[in-house]
Amino acid sequence: MKRRRRRKRTSFEPNPKYFLIFCIVLCIVLMFVSYRFPERFSGVKTAAGNIISPMQRGINKVGRGISDKLQDFRDVKKLRAENEQLKETIKELKVANQQLTQDKYELNELRNLYELDAKYTDYEKVAARIIASDTNNWFYNFIIDKGSRDGIAVGMNVLAGNGLVGIVSETGTNWSRVRSIIDDNSHVSGMSIESRDTCIIAGDLKLMKESGLIRVEMISMDAAFKEDSEIVTSHISDKYLQGILIGYIRDISIDSSNMTKSAYLIPAVDFERLDEVLIITELKEAYDFK
Repeated sequence: MKRRRRRKRTSFEPNPKYFLIFCIVLCIVLMFVSYRFPERFSGVKTAAGNIISPMQRGINKVGRGISDKLQDFRDVKKLRAENEQLKETIKELKVANQQLTQDKYELNELRNLYELDAKYTDYEKVAARIIASDTNNWFYNFIIDKGSRDGIAVGMNVLAGNGLVGIVSETGTNWSRVRSIIDDNSHVSGMSIESRDTCIIAGDLKLMKESGLIRVEMISMDAAFKEDSEIVTSHISDKYLQGILIGYIRDISIDSSNMTKSAYLIPAVDFERLDEVLIITELKEAYDFK
């Protein structure tokens, strides 16, 4: 039997270029005809408008939505950039504020030292900064940045705040050690600025930590000490120059021996907060009684 030959089907694939040309030509023809015969195509225009208008509104809505999203994206990007800039500005302002605070603190310290210097004009003084102290919050023994090459010597009196801090106990070439009057080994001869009666200011670090006071001992029974009397370094002290304010008397009481009185002293210096001091570059004159 003879097989029938199947005819190969030829597939028609239109060329897109020709299709586009056809559509363009058709549009031009329709535009010309609608313009030449407008009354005949009014219905077609209306129908086309009814179909195209909703599509156009939808396209416009989608376009506006996309435009809004793009604008939002641009706004977010802009806000992020502004936020980063503000963060940098805040950092710079914080640094500037810290510097201003430090400058203000140093200015106050210098002003206090200036006032203290003016209070004791009879003595030559050198300013120094504290560079080290013992490991606690109280400045009872500390190091300053001035030494023998700056004219500092052992026995020189040290001032800060409103009065006496202590005495230079050791010196190096460019440093010195100061023992303050709250140190347990400190004993200062003091006197009332009003009655000239004398006493001993005995350092007691534990008492200072607990109450912020210094112990006052060896007050004679007939001494005219009063509450809040000013106590200064006395003329009989062998180490401290006369007339330097030490503090103010509190809580006078009679000792158990009934022979002397004791009291407490509010110091003229804040021994928790010391930064700079003044050293009087003059030693108490030593007398030889031989």
